[in-house]
Amino acid sequence: MGKASRGKKERGRDRSNEWTTSKAATTASRMRAETLRHLPGNPWVRMMVSSNINHVLGDMYRVLLNSDAPRNSEWDVACSMVLGKLGKKPPWPASPDAAAEWQLAQHLEVLSSAELMVISPSAHAAVMAAAATLEPGDLSTLSRDRDIVTPMGLLVLPEPVVCVNRTGTVSDTAAFGWQFVTQHQILPAATYDGVRISTFMDRDGPVQPAEWRAAVTNARASGHPIPRLVPDGMYGMRGDAAVTAIDESTELLTEQHNLLQTALTQASAWRAQPTGDIGEWTGGRIDDPNDDFACRYMFGFWRLVAQGVTTTQPVATPLTAPSGRPDDPDIRVVRLTQQIPSQRAKEAGVEKQARTYHHRWPVRMHKVRQWYPSAQEHRLIWRGPYIKGPADAPLMLGEKVYVADC
Repeated sequence: MGKASRGKKERGRDRSNEWTTSKAATTASRMRAETLRHLPGNPWVRMMVSSNINHVLGDMYRVLLNSDAPRNSEWDVACSMVLGKLGKKPPWPASPDAAAEWQLAQHLEVLSSAELMVISPSAHAAVMAAAATLEPGDLSTLSRDRDIVTPMGLLVLPEPVVCVNRTGTVSDTAAFGWQFVTQHQILPAATYDGVRISTFMDRDGPVQPAEWRAAVTNARASGHPIPRLVPDGMYGMRGDAAVTAIDESTELLTEQHNLLQTALTQASAWRAQPTGDIGEWTGGRIDDPNDDFACRYMFGFWRLVAQGVTTTQPVATPLTAPSGRPDDPDIRVVRLTQQIPSQRAKEAGVEKQARTYHHRWPVRMHKVRQWYPSAQEHRLIWRGPYIKGPADAPLMLGEKVYVADC
């Protein structure tokens, strides 16, 4: 489901702070604690979420009016495709405000109950590389029981990811939450094992136009401060490995997804705005016209962890709650562990010339058709991503890597 975003412009990136495990764990714990203090009953956030769901349902409804959906069923189908995919059971909410209340309750459940995780910059770079390779149809290979290590989680990024959505608005995603759900569809009537993804913007992130700063100031003055993690988008993914054996199926699903997203872009054109100059951002920005970056990122993250390419370790934060108990004592830190050696020595008894790499870089995730003799069929599996290069070399996020031959 689409992002609320706040159409913000970027400010300069803070280069002074380096990522450390303890600092990341402490920051994540504080961000969650502050959000849980200020999010419940917050009228400013409810207004943003309500506006967003109104736009998303309205766009889907207008698309269905010009489709072959059964007449007079367009609203129910729109709710099924948007809310049912997120795990909402019919009957559908009577208004966008009612839908917003339901969504906020789901956001709060993830924030309060999920296992909290932080991800190192190198692992984050590998996931970003993986997300860049994925097509929408590839996401249908997800098996939540096989690929996702915990049914509910909250992942805080090492820095916000700046995204531009189909209407030109800009958001800075600082965290992703997820939760296992049952999806409900009506054409045809069916239920599926699924995963709901929540995205959270950083209130104090790099995108800070005057309008947003004014809203933050006014909300604080009203006694309802905007929380540090601001609920933004909500998305639903099938988690039952709907595609396992036939590679061509993913291509068809990608084509269908892109056709729907093109129609939704046309339906939302009336509220589109020029992106404008959003400033220099050395980490880059993600153009997300098909509104699927969150799903691609989380798919890459889950597969990275499930494949054993990362190590996940607990870390205690130095924070203490008013009760004196540690705050989030079991925050999980996701680190990239599998790296390709930068030097190769003897191979098959032949001395080979060594190469010296001066950078590390992410090798993208790619799918292959693996033959399973026991099942007598090919299944899609994924290899990568991983980081190539010496462990002490700087990480390079671009595609070009310079190699010096000895």
